Amino acid sequence: MASAQLTTNFYAKTCPNALSIIKSAVNSAVKSEARMGASLLRLHFHDCFVNGCDASILLDDTSNFTGEKTAGPNANSVRGYEVVDTIKSQLEASCPGVVSCADILAVAARDSVVALRGPSWMVRLGRRDSTTASLSAANSNIPAPTLNLSGLISAFTNKGFNAREMVALSGSHTIGQARCTTFRTRIYNEANIDASFKTSLQANCPSSGGDNTLSPLDTQTPTTFDNAYYTNLVNKKGLLHSDQQLFNGGSTDAVVNTYSTRSTTFFTDFANAMVKMGNLSPLTGTSGQIRTNCRKTN
Repeated sequence: MASAQLTTNFYAKTCPNALSIIKSAVNSAVKSEARMGASLLRLHFHDCFVNGCDASILLDDTSNFTGEKTAGPNANSVRGYEVVDTIKSQLEASCPGVVSCADILAVAARDSVVALRGPSWMVRLGRRDSTTASLSAANSNIPAPTLNLSGLISAFTNKGFNAREMVALSGSHTIGQARCTTFRTRIYNEANIDASFKTSLQANCPSSGGDNTLSPLDTQTPTTFDNAYYTNLVNKKGLLHSDQQLFNGGSTDAVVNTYSTRSTTFFTDFANAMVKMGNLSPLTGTSGQIRTNCRKTN
């Protein structure tokens, strides 16, 4: 299995400052805008769920190439590309042609969670960058906010995750914001939602128009990585339909209850699931390449 070739000390000799360069850039970006931590975490997720953690999401469209940036789940939504560019240029200055864009995404995701007071984990390294991307796979593999519990379970099962790991990874929604268009149907049509929560959201997200108006996924502590997301679900304050599906009388209610009262259990499960996600079908050895510019192939 390819992931066995990933190691935590992959750049120890070839680029010893790699991890500190990434960490300081992430800390700086998150300090100037807390939301960027969520954006960088999401970049890694949207990369890994489409043909593995290969930085395919970073490739720009060209006249003869269509990347993943315009896919439904990514267009006008995924952000943080400029932070990755900054990190890449600093790494190229320090050790040219060594650190992959895919590894930058994996490390930046971890550093973002840590910067927002979440758990840490050892990131295995040695991923290489794809020379291709898949708009169709991005459109079909990334779970949509409209999914029911069964759809969420199967989207994650397709990538090798069990239901508990899916619930843990959904805890990423303890940070970040969502656009009105992604939760409008829920706040106007669904019953399993706290009344005052619904009213406050409707004030910011009209029944028509204002598609890009943002609301925090976790209203309690929107810029702290904690277990409040699960407390919100228990209180019927999940923002997205897919969020509340995790606590709606179904098979995952028990896990949500556990995470809502046991932060350390959530942190442990989340960290383990992130390591597993980072191991999805990496390109290693001589496969792929080390892009000089994360936006285009060499």
